[in-house]
Order: sequence, then structure tokens, then C-alpha cells
Amino acid sequence: MSDSDPRIPAPKLGEPYLLTPGPLTTAFSTKEAMLRDWGSWDSDFRAMTAELRGKLVAMLGAGAEAFDCVPMQGSGTFAVEAMLGSFVPKDGKALVLANGAYGQRAAATLRQIGRPIELLDKGDYLPPRGEEVARILAGDPAISHVVAIHCETSSGILNPLEEIADATRAAGRRLLIDSMSAFGALPAEPARLQFEALVSSANKCIEGVPGFGFVLARRDALEAAAGNCHSLSLDVAAQWDYMNRTGQWRFTPPTHVVAAFLEALRLHEAEGGAPGRLARYTRNRDVLVAGMRTLGFETLLDARWLSPIIVTFFCPADPAFSFPRFYEAMKAKGFIIYPGKLTVVDSFRIGCIGQLDEHVMRAVVAAAGEALAGMGVNSAAPPAEALAERARLAA
Repeated sequence: MSDSDPRIPAPKLGEPYLLTPGPLTTAFSTKEAMLRDWGSWDSDFRAMTAELRGKLVAMLGAGAEAFDCVPMQGSGTFAVEAMLGSFVPKDGKALVLANGAYGQRAAATLRQIGRPIELLDKGDYLPPRGEEVARILAGDPAISHVVAIHCETSSGILNPLEEIADATRAAGRRLLIDSMSAFGALPAEPARLQFEALVSSANKCIEGVPGFGFVLARRDALEAAAGNCHSLSLDVAAQWDYMNRTGQWRFTPPTHVVAAFLEALRLHEAEGGAPGRLARYTRNRDVLVAGMRTLGFETLLDARWLSPIIVTFFCPADPAFSFPRFYEAMKAKGFIIYPGKLTVVDSFRIGCIGQLDEHVMRAVVAAAGEALAGMGVNSAAPPAEALAERARLAA
């Protein structure tokens, strides 16, 4: 971006904008950083690993001195499983707070690796609340950990992490946070949120490319986690110990992804860090939601729970509307959107993160209007029963 033109430039090489919660549209300089090969044992690459670990810890803010960073190869789900399998001991039990696909996936992961769970399922519309967490913990002393999703991107809910953390701390239990789609934009300061570990990914709000996740965990918790994990390759404590002793990853690292991530971190810092990025994403969301509502679309969520990461919209009730046709029309105009991930209502999602700004979001709204006209959709209003259900649950 130049000082004379505040807009995010169009992606290079004829790429569409990825209006998704990651992978997402990246800066050209981030892509360029992958054009060099790196030796995984070389001192230069070890220095790169140390740099990314240090910078990610610093991003936690106040209270970060008690934490360390452990990058883990693989997708975000790999990193979430690594966190759950490493920090919930074999004789522990987890309370999983679910209001969408990713809370449900955390529950399925814990079941798969043989950890007992209690599931608080709030459906697709509502967040778990602190008083609910407190009540469940008071009734079940076997629960050792609470698992919370920071931003549930299947619906777009921004969960009330502080009240969840307060309830967990007051009950003397430990909190594990899936901040996959939130860290780097939304705050998670240990001085305000007492948690044991947090997991995120390279290709979300820091705007890197896919290839690794990272766990930010208390050092005392990392020490205590030795021997917990069900898996050789997903053992966070073992990865941490090896990195601290050798400066290297235990197994082949995604070298090009690390190089791209360091460039993405540089751009993140230049934008003003997490506050700067959050301001842009929030503006993206506000412009998108206002514009889509002028077309007749409505959001799945009540306004107070809308995240600045991704927004879920009801599909129109008009019988002329077809999501596959809408998707292809948007793609033809240079925008890749996301299908819905809900079971109770037809929906689609539009992401607000990545190399996007409000000018791009206005173009998205214009493209959506043209797509509706091309399908002969007279009204983008959702089914009346869907709005009634949202109103009932929000009351």
C-alpha cells in the first residue's frame, strides 16, 4: 500500500480474493518470501524459528513472560489436537464449550484420544456464558480443564472469553483456548485472561500461508505436560524440549511457510500490531454487514455477537436463489466465499480477514447485488421462521 492510495491492492497473478477464515488473501511480499530454499538444520533457519517464537510470545502482551511458543507442523486442527492431547492428562476431564463445528471438533478429538468430556452445546446462535461454566464446574469436581473457542467461525460468534476465563479460574480449573481465527487481531492478554495454553495458526489473522500452527503455553504447564500426549508427532512438550535444546524442529519443518510467516509478522507490526489489524477487520465487517443488509440479506447472529473475523448470512428464502449459482457468480467477479457450516439453516459465510479493506468489501456487496439480479432473485430476505428463531434465542 502507498501513502497516496490507502486501498489494499488486488491480488497479483490474477488471483481472486479469498473471503474465508483462512487460507486467506496474502500480501505479495509474503508470497515472495517463499522463493528461497532453506536448510532446516542451518543456523539461519534456526534463527528464523527463534525469531518467530519470540515475536509470537511478545504478541500476548501483559503477562507474556510466563509463556513460551511451540510451533507445530500441520494444519490448525493438528495443532488443536496437539494442545488437547498434551495438556489434558490421561486421568483428566475436559468441559468443552461448543456453539458450532469447531467446539464439536474439539469434543470429537478428545473422545478419539480417550479423554472424558462434558459438553456444553449452545447450538449455532448463542455463546456459552460464564455463569453456565461456573455451574457445571461446581457440579463436577472431576473436570480439570475447560476448552473454549475464541471465535467460532462456523457461525461467526465471538465468544465472551473473559467471563469464561474468570469462571474457570474461580473454580480452580485450567483453561485451553482455541484462538485459531482470532489471535493476532483479538486480544488474549494473560494478565486479563488466566489460561494454560492457546493455539492458533500461521494462515489466519497474521496473514501467513498454511503449514503450521503454534501453541502459546505457560512454561510450568509445558513442563508438567511431559508424557501426557497420545501421539509422537503431536507432543507439544517433546517439541518444546527439543527446540529449546537444539533450536530445531523435531521433524521436517515447513521452511518456506516459516519464511513467509516472518514477512507476514513484519507487515502485522507495520500495521500497528493486533490493534491495527482489528481496526481494519472491524471496518471490513461493518461495511460488509451494512451493505449486505441494504440488499436484503440478514446475519445469522444478533449484532452483539458478530465477530470481525467472518460473518454468516442466511440464504434468501426466494426460490430463485441457489447457493451454487451465487457462489459461481461471486467467483466470476473475483471473490471466493464460503458455504455455510450449519445444520439447522441454509447459510453462507463471508470472511473479513486477510489482505482486504473496506473498498474491497464494497466491491463484494456490489458483486452480490449483481449476482442476485442475474439469478432473478427479487428479495434476499431470509425465511421468516429463521428470523423468528434468532429473535427468540436473543431475547
